[in-house]
Amino acid sequence: MLNRRRFLGAAAAIATPAIRPARAFAAAWPAKPVRIVVPFTPGGSTDITARLVGNRLQELWGQSVVVENKPGAGGNIAADQVAHGEADGYSILISGPGMATNRFLYPSLSYDPVGDFAPVTMLITQPNMMCVPNNSPAKSVKEFIDFCNTNKGKVTYASSGNGTTLHLSGELFKRMAKVEMVHIPYRGGAPAINDLIPGRVDVIFDNMPSIISHVRGGSLRGIAVTTKDRVPVVPDVPTIAETVPGYEVFSWFGFFVPVKTPPEVVAKLNTDTNAALVYPMVKSRFEELGAVPTGSTPVELAAFLQSETDKWGPVIHDAQIKMDN
Repeated sequence: MLNRRRFLGAAAAIATPAIRPARAFAAAWPAKPVRIVVPFTPGGSTDITARLVGNRLQELWGQSVVVENKPGAGGNIAADQVAHGEADGYSILISGPGMATNRFLYPSLSYDPVGDFAPVTMLITQPNMMCVPNNSPAKSVKEFIDFCNTNKGKVTYASSGNGTTLHLSGELFKRMAKVEMVHIPYRGGAPAINDLIPGRVDVIFDNMPSIISHVRGGSLRGIAVTTKDRVPVVPDVPTIAETVPGYEVFSWFGFFVPVKTPPEVVAKLNTDTNAALVYPMVKSRFEELGAVPTGSTPVELAAFLQSETDKWGPVIHDAQIKMDN
């Protein structure tokens, strides 16, 4: 059984008084390059977010911030690497809904999403966008539903990997719109988009930052967003909920570090990352991509992670979504 207190415990640790050597260590941190470990391939929304924030942190710290892509197993490979690495703040995991959902999706994990990590801060929230190839007959959600019903068992939807919000968005759409679609998982959003553009797959529910340039550039057709309200950067694109009442999905990303990372380092990471998120060039770029720079305290991120677990656990169970390790 999940224990709400465990979600808050690691975050609350930053308030615990530390011994003097830890304070001295934190004061000198970072003294060498810092890695942000991305669970997916370059070019996707997670990667874009890591690089935007990492570039600003590099300027603040005067130290290199290196983005390392470690795709595979729905984010589990990257999470395992960071969870069992040095707890010194020099390896940061950027993760999102997989931190809440993978425990339900996989028969076993080599890490504990709560017990092995200290949450640092929320980074952004963002809608997903339902996109189809330009050669698709569907120009609206209703027309896509009709397309599915006409081609039962033949329609495919792409995702950046099993258990991602792209996958769960598609599963929720299947259930609520009462259509049949076959899931095609990729090792990241970029290769999925590469197959969507020529029509090798029929639809994607991709994170806004990684898909919006393709819609604006005319290589893909955006037919709806997954949030309950329309998105200011694409005000003419309707919501799925306007056709399928009650449908709502959004994605998010946060920073996590190994749970034994010195509390002062976690606190500095939190302060500096939140400052990076409101830096005008970073903030405006995220907003152009349809994302909302959020920021949070570690405790707030832990509480949000609990709410995501409460939301998606029953959906995954009811849909009987299971992944192989």
